[in-house]
Amino acid sequence: MANNYDAIVLGAGAMGSAAAYYLAKAGQKVLLLEQFEFNHQKGSSYGLSRIIRYAYDYPQYVELAKVVYPMWTAIEQESSEKLYTRTGGIDFGTSAQASLNNVIATLQQTGIPHEILTPTEARRRYPQFRFEDDMIILYQADTGILSASKSVLAHLRLAEQHGAELKPNTPILSVTPHPNTVEVKTADGTYTAAKLIVTAGSWAKSFLATLGLNLPLTPSACQEMYFETANAANYEVGVFPAFIDHKPFEGGPMAYGMASHQGSGLKVAWHGGKLYDHPTQIDYTPSQSDIDKALRFNKQYLPDVTGLRSARVCLYTMTPDEHWVLDKHPEYQHIVFAGGCSGHAFKFSTIIGKILTDLALTGETPHDISLFKASRFS
Repeated sequence: MANNYDAIVLGAGAMGSAAAYYLAKAGQKVLLLEQFEFNHQKGSSYGLSRIIRYAYDYPQYVELAKVVYPMWTAIEQESSEKLYTRTGGIDFGTSAQASLNNVIATLQQTGIPHEILTPTEARRRYPQFRFEDDMIILYQADTGILSASKSVLAHLRLAEQHGAELKPNTPILSVTPHPNTVEVKTADGTYTAAKLIVTAGSWAKSFLATLGLNLPLTPSACQEMYFETANAANYEVGVFPAFIDHKPFEGGPMAYGMASHQGSGLKVAWHGGKLYDHPTQIDYTPSQSDIDKALRFNKQYLPDVTGLRSARVCLYTMTPDEHWVLDKHPEYQHIVFAGGCSGHAFKFSTIIGKILTDLALTGETPHDISLFKASRFS
C-alpha cells in the first residue's frame, strides 16, 4: 500500500508544481513525478523572467488575472520569496492591429486602469524606444516580471512542506486508467492513485494519447535572447517596461521583452517558433537567424542595444487557437489535465494549479474555463 496515493501529478513544471502544492495543501497524499531533474531547461518553465499582465484580448484571461495577482502575493508570503516585480508594461502597434484594439477594448470592458499614449508622450516617458508616428501605445501599470524558476521551485518546496512526495528523474513507462483509479508505471515502481493530474508540457500530447485523447498540441522551439545596451541603467527594473509589439516584424510573430532582471540583460524574444511533432526532435542550439532578426528589431525600436549577451531555446506547446486546454477527461472524470499553454500561461500557473486541484477533488471550479475545454477540438 506504500505506493498508493490520493493524487499523482505528472510533470513538475509551472503547472504541475502548483497543482502538487494545492493538492497537498488540501490534505491529499500526493506524488509528483518528473522525467527530468527539477528546474530543467528542456521545457517551458525554466528561466529568470516571464511577463505577468492584465493586458489581454479576452475577458476570461483578465478575470483570471484579477484573481492570480493576489494569489502570487500569498505564495510570496508563504515561501518568503520575492517572485513578482512590478515594472509597468506597454503594448504598441497601429490602429491596423486587431490584437491591440482588442486588448484596449477588453481592458475598458473589464475595468482595468490603463492609459493610451501618443508616440510623443510615449517617447517622453520611455526614451529607450523609437516609436513610429502612427503608433498607439497602451500603458498598464501592474504589468511586471515573474521570476520563473524561483516560482516553480517555491511551489515545489511548499508542496513538499505540506507533505507531497517529489520524485525527479523518473520517466513514465505507462499510465493505465481504471474506472475509479489510475496506475502509473515507472522504472523504479508502480504507483496507484484515485486522481491523476497531467501537466506534461510539450510531452502532454503523447501522455494524453495513451489515455484516448488526441489533441492538437504542437511543440514549438522558441528562443529567449538577452542583449547588452549602451546605457545599461536605462534597461533595469523600475526604469524599463515590459513590452509587446503587436505590429508583425518582417511578417513574423510578435516581439516582446522586459527589463534586465537579476543581471540578465535586456530580454527580447519572439512569440512563436518552428513547430515539431515531438519535443525529442528539437535542437536546443540557439538559432542565429532569430538572433539576427532580433538585432534588426532592436536597431529599429531599441537603438541602444549593442549586441547579444546570451540566448537559449524555450519550448511552447501550441494549440490551433492559442488558448490553453484545461479540462477533465471525458471518460475518466478522475483524470484532469492542462496543456497547450501556447507561450502565455506562466503568469497563471498558480491559479491553473488551483483549478486542476478543484477539478480533481470536486469536479468543478468557480472560474470560467469554458474557453479552454478540450471538446472544442472534437
